[in-house]
Amino acid sequence: MMAGSFELHDAGFARRALTVYGDGSQTRSFCYVDDLIDGILLLSQSDEHMPVNIGNPGEFTILECAQAVLEVTGSRSELRFDALPEDDPTRRCPDITKARTLLGWEPKVTLKQGLAKTLDFFKSKVSSVPTDTH
Repeated sequence: MMAGSFELHDAGFARRALTVYGDGSQTRSFCYVDDLIDGILLLSQSDEHMPVNIGNPGEFTILECAQAVLEVTGSRSELRFDALPEDDPTRRCPDITKARTLLGWEPKVTLKQGLAKTLDFFKSKVSSVPTDTH
């Protein structure tokens, strides 16, 4: 499940606006939970005792992510832009060089694949979710 999955369900299916803070140019990286678990398990089985970044170096703007949510859900929800919080970082992207080198690990699930898997999860769990969001 991707971070922000509740909002995926809430805005994507309820046809409410999806909020983007600032102009959406700040970046984030999203890592699907299965990839995180694989990385953490490999790390726990290694002899490494120092910090190792486990995450996805694929960097997306928040606007790109919001557009991907709308695309994957088939939602026609509008994007709503709100003021960017003062303490919101402009960039978040892990350096996973150590995980690649030490563990031979890197994430496999792309943003859109992870969003689609998250959507499928919600569809299987929530009987009131309509299948036609147009």
